[in-house]
Amino acid sequence: MDEEHHHLSLCEAVVLLENTEEVANFLKDLCTPQELKALQERWEVCQLLDDGKLSYRQISKQTGCSTTTIGRVSRFLNNEPYKGYRNLLDKIKKEKKDVQKNIEAIVSNGTTM
Repeated sequence: MDEEHHHLSLCEAVVLLENTEEVANFLKDLCTPQELKALQERWEVCQLLDDGKLSYRQISKQTGCSTTTIGRVSRFLNNEPYKGYRNLLDKIKKEKKDVQKNIEAIVSNGTTM
């Protein structure tokens, strides 16, 4: 099998995971603790960069990541064509907005939970 097939096979496996617990267990099996830590750090950096409130140095201090890693995450977040970070961040933001709209509708209708 070639590298592209292995990549697609992994992606197809991830898509089949149904909830956070399944994803967490799969990642624990798949990754070493250090690899998992690196993934978690990159995701935290991505969210902090998207928030736009901290400089690279402040993010480095908060996360322990190097400014090189922060620059790489920033490049993929903002410039690379894959848009993996951006797509997921946008989905999360949309979900939060939808939840907020539902809460506001419940409050404005005087409905209690």
